[in-house]
Amino acid sequence: MTRPYPDPFTTPDPRTVSGSRIMDFARHAGTDATDYAALHRWSVTDLEGFWGAVWEYFGIESDTSYERVLAEERMPGARWFPGATLNYAHHALRNLAADRPAIIALDETGSGYEVTGERLRASVASVAATLRDLGVGRGDRVVGYLPNTPHAVVAFLAAASLGAVWSVCGQDHAPGAAADRFAQLEPTVLVAADGYLFNGAVHDRRAAVLELAGSLATLKATLLVGHVGLPWPEGNYPSLVIPWEDAATRTEELACTAVPFDHPLWVVFSSGTTGLPKGIVHGHGGVLLEHLKTLALHSDLGPGDRLLWYTTTHWMMWNLVVSTLLTGATTCTYDGSPAPFARLDVLWELAARHRVTVFGTSPQYLLGMARSGIDPSAHDLSSIRVVGCTGSPLPAFAYPWVRDHVGGRVLLASISGGTDVVSGFAGSAPNTPVWAGELSAPQLGVALAAYDAAGRPVVDQVGELVVTRPMPSMPLYFWNDPEGTRYHDAYFATFPGVWRHGDWITLTGHGSVIVHGRSDSTLNRNGVRLGSADIHDAVERLPEIAEALVIGAEEPDGGYWMPLFVVPAAGTALDDALRDRIRAAVRTGVSPRHVPDEIIEVPGIPHTRTGKKLEVPVKRLLQGAPVEQVVNPAAVDAPGLIDHFVRLGAERRARSA
Repeated sequence: MTRPYPDPFTTPDPRTVSGSRIMDFARHAGTDATDYAALHRWSVTDLEGFWGAVWEYFGIESDTSYERVLAEERMPGARWFPGATLNYAHHALRNLAADRPAIIALDETGSGYEVTGERLRASVASVAATLRDLGVGRGDRVVGYLPNTPHAVVAFLAAASLGAVWSVCGQDHAPGAAADRFAQLEPTVLVAADGYLFNGAVHDRRAAVLELAGSLATLKATLLVGHVGLPWPEGNYPSLVIPWEDAATRTEELACTAVPFDHPLWVVFSSGTTGLPKGIVHGHGGVLLEHLKTLALHSDLGPGDRLLWYTTTHWMMWNLVVSTLLTGATTCTYDGSPAPFARLDVLWELAARHRVTVFGTSPQYLLGMARSGIDPSAHDLSSIRVVGCTGSPLPAFAYPWVRDHVGGRVLLASISGGTDVVSGFAGSAPNTPVWAGELSAPQLGVALAAYDAAGRPVVDQVGELVVTRPMPSMPLYFWNDPEGTRYHDAYFATFPGVWRHGDWITLTGHGSVIVHGRSDSTLNRNGVRLGSADIHDAVERLPEIAEALVIGAEEPDGGYWMPLFVVPAAGTALDDALRDRIRAAVRTGVSPRHVPDEIIEVPGIPHTRTGKKLEVPVKRLLQGAPVEQVVNPAAVDAPGLIDHFVRLGAERRARSA
């Protein structure tokens, strides 16, 4: 694979490093943060020393002391900080200034309002008292059907303060898809909004809320949030209903319940592209430490900072957005499209107006801005220090665009992680160089490696992304998996005792990480493993191509078919000349062996609702697998595209018969 920028794209600014929280942490721990590689090496060779230092540096408050940092080092089943009792919600609220904004609520119209630390604490105390009156306590489940607004943050913190378990789903999910998640949890209380904004329209979800509530047999009550101002209909509701205003405006004192370090905090769900979504359970203590490390040390967040990261409530990035509060920084919620038709650059406008210091987005958003001719620098973005980017690998050619149109001094942090650990495996920090198209380094505390098929670590070769030592935020367990079989099989069946995540990566000789795509969708042509992301990057650089998807399908006769599906940009036709340009781009930008067998125009590329391309499901549909065994349409952003690929597969098989 050709690396268009072999030298570092940016190098750390010594003045920024000297004043960073990661440098302060290193001084506290008695190590040298100017050498990130050495700091990382210590963090993964001395797990107890590192995570103990994280605990001490951030002043974790525990009602009872822990016996040791890591009592049992095994995967799965590592035991972290046994004996400690604490509460995530307490730590999320303790560092907030009473009279300064803890949350800035924004939407695609450009309007917004602030929630001070004092008001947030009062709202959490009120909703917690309401939940307590409904009988909610330790281990009970509270679920949210909500857009990304302060209501979701308040409801989550209220549930967590009681030791209850939280889960949330965005309202773009159909009620049946939300029920597929929530019914597994047997929740006691549902918190739901009347609707949400998207692309200039108010989406009325009142009927969907009633349908969802009716499908959850264990509900005692539903808290009704009037977010977009639609009146709730009168009539027979399937459970007791309480207006949000009544639940959130009581005068109460907040008392957080101390729970064990590994007490469940929330359940996040896999994308659910096949079967019921998997419920992944994380604990109070593991999330607390992991998110403080990620946000404070890697993103340099602290009091006075402001984070705006576009997300929906059902994506793991929402959990990190909320955890911004742990650092004492202000978090921004945002309801709406990231680029609404009427004001494509509204997020940049809001970032400038509210003096955002960390701006988070996806590669698709940045590439869309470039293709649309949007110049973010039309706004005063001088406050932005970090542009975080996750969801898929950020192509190398996007880095100069960010430098030229956002700011040359910002840290462009491409991050790769997962809902599974609700954090990152690799990314950047104030003291790491940045290579275009690469992730700067494994994150602190992450014993990252690339394994070949024999389970041997490799450098400068494509291998399986593995984590060889435990992380505190690895799942406690999967919901409804009492024997731990599904959990074990998901991560530990390939390399016993080692976490296999399911991505192909290259660990480079200079310490960076290149992500090539999902290993379970990796192309394998003539025994050579190829990363789909490499091909997507090369093709999507072409201005004539809006999006691309490549798959590799084994055929009954022993052959291997590697088609490339493309969505041409508006006003562009896929003709032979464009096909030739696509092949040339792949041949020169990746390698001759990456050139696809066919290039086929499609009306769109299907994704999960968190934006991941459906590589494996599309492959299986083309091979003739029944839809119901391959993909849950409710988990797909454009379900109609499923039928298109089913037809393509049927037509190909008919021609081959």
